[in-house]
Amino acid sequence: MTAPTTDIDVLHYSAFTTHPDGGNPAGVVLDAAALADDDAAMTAVAARVGYSETAFITERDEAARRYRLRYFSPLAEVAFCGHATIATAVALADRDGPGELIFDTASGEIRVETTADGDGPSRATLTSVPTRSRPADPGAEVEPTLALRWSAEDLDPALPPHVAFAGNDHLVLAAATRERLAGLDYDYEALEAVMRRRGWTTVHLVWREAGGGSAGEATNGFVFHARDPFPVGGVVEDPATGAAAAAFGGYLRALGLVDGPTRVRIRQGEDMGRPSDLLLDVTPDEPRARVSGQAVRIPRSG
Repeated sequence: MTAPTTDIDVLHYSAFTTHPDGGNPAGVVLDAAALADDDAAMTAVAARVGYSETAFITERDEAARRYRLRYFSPLAEVAFCGHATIATAVALADRDGPGELIFDTASGEIRVETTADGDGPSRATLTSVPTRSRPADPGAEVEPTLALRWSAEDLDPALPPHVAFAGNDHLVLAAATRERLAGLDYDYEALEAVMRRRGWTTVHLVWREAGGGSAGEATNGFVFHARDPFPVGGVVEDPATGAAAAAFGGYLRALGLVDGPTRVRIRQGEDMGRPSDLLLDVTPDEPRARVSGQAVRIPRSG
């Protein structure tokens, strides 16, 4: 029997942004102990919230700042969600002050460092589980995904398709042009079927910006624009995907594009009106990636 959920206090945060109208919204339940053994109730809460994910703290050790964290889309549990992790970490920092947090997730232990960011929203940096990346199978994995209505000519030959992992699997496809990335129009049901069959959480579509660099951010020449279809979560597109960004770090390492400590800036959500900034730090001899961003409370109306 599903527990009553109407009295569950859900905070609303947007991650990878400094403004509530940007970034990726997430629900955050700081005390979900009453729902710890009720997956149906947490799914119902996530469906009512309506964001791509809602995070639930089901166990806690306040002295150690260690928490059991679970993530639910409106349809089902997700093993790991980057933007909801950032949102939860900032919500805890807003309540308890900055510092290190430890989240026990279905994908493993995730450490997050939170800092006060001057007069702006707090910043959180998560360290992923070990990443990995392998070439995608052209026939079984790449060709069916052209339900995106892309062709082989739309892909960047310098950045081959891979399946990358940082807690979840993500198919990485690199567009040859910014226009191809902007023109996202896909067969929702067909792509959902492929993703469910392959066990992918998102398809991480990227385009590498020539020149790179950004005011105030050292990026070693790496600036990417990204879009993440998420039909398996009941969402057409995710405006900021921290788990995919971490997996992308493993992808860059696997391709040999990281020859020293490297910071990558990922711009996401621009084409859907929710601009997001993700900072990805990778090194060639460390399989774990670090993903950073700010998060801001979304005011409740009514």
